Amino acid sequence: MRVVVKVGTSSLTNSEGHIKTEVIQLVSQQLAAARAQGHEVLLVTSGAVASGVAGLGLAERPSDVLSLQALSAVGQPQLMAAYNNALKQFLLVGAQVLLVPHDFVDRQQYLHARDTIGRLLELGCIPIINENDAIANNEIRYGDNDHLAALLAHLVSADMLVLLTDTAGLYTSDPRTNSDATVISVVAADDPLLSVSASGAGSDRGSGGMASKLAAARIASWSGVTAVIAAAESESAVMSAIHGDVVGTRFLPHDRQLSARKLWIAFAAEVEGSIVVDAGARDALVLRGTSLLPAGVTAVTGSFDVGAVVEVVTQAGELLARGLTAMSSDVVAASMGKRTAELVDLAVVETVHRDDLVVLANQ
Repeated sequence: MRVVVKVGTSSLTNSEGHIKTEVIQLVSQQLAAARAQGHEVLLVTSGAVASGVAGLGLAERPSDVLSLQALSAVGQPQLMAAYNNALKQFLLVGAQVLLVPHDFVDRQQYLHARDTIGRLLELGCIPIINENDAIANNEIRYGDNDHLAALLAHLVSADMLVLLTDTAGLYTSDPRTNSDATVISVVAADDPLLSVSASGAGSDRGSGGMASKLAAARIASWSGVTAVIAAAESESAVMSAIHGDVVGTRFLPHDRQLSARKLWIAFAAEVEGSIVVDAGARDALVLRGTSLLPAGVTAVTGSFDVGAVVEVVTQAGELLARGLTAMSSDVVAASMGKRTAELVDLAVVETVHRDDLVVLANQ
């Protein structure tokens, strides 16, 4: 089995931002146990910025992008040293791989990343992946490693994604405010839970939180990958997940799998606007898989150019799909409600072509 394991900043660092070596030791021990049983494992780790804050003795984490980039450059080597110090006890070597979103969008970069990581696995290394925060400002401001881990699971054709966090899994409600909250053990691929927003980041040292883990589980599900959210401080979370034992929350894979390009459109790209459609267009998109035509458009929000990623929603606000628009927002507004025969002056008559559209709504 090929498994991607992700551990976040809030699990790896204490309130001062110092790396918790006991957690790194515990994670490394589980990676070694998986390797000993013949599994291939990759680790996605956060913590570089937080480690940099502690390394420079700063009182608090800054918020400006340039400082965060500098701090990640300070903290990343410390993070890798901590992992390799733990892994060498098991005669394993960690190999640093720094990625940016472009690596998942550009076909050549995608293949290079896949091939390099594949070769590292062949050599017996444990690839240790992080975002290249020192040069990629969008990731620090908007990204999180839950997202990266889910996209990576698709890139390497993983069988499982294990998200290690500071909670035992996805709860029925916030356990910090409700003592009766219990962990949800299994979430089906079509469960509405995968579309809801949970609480935000649990600490000021990380950029994720349960909402980002739900989003990552959804990406994994649409990639045909089983995802598990479990406690980072559990001694056997990774092996329990691999063996199919009850641990944390398990998200089952979707029966429909998306290509890397459509995964990017659906879950990774920044949305620049929205297009509102009527009931007839909804049925055409969801039930028949057609392109979105101007006749079914009732409104447009945002300002965008051709090729922008937009959301397609109903008049009631239901998210139907995301796609690459074939028209600018001005042309969408000018053509909405018109039939194809009335659009003789347009070179393109689809608002969003079906090849550039990912339907997310259930039938």
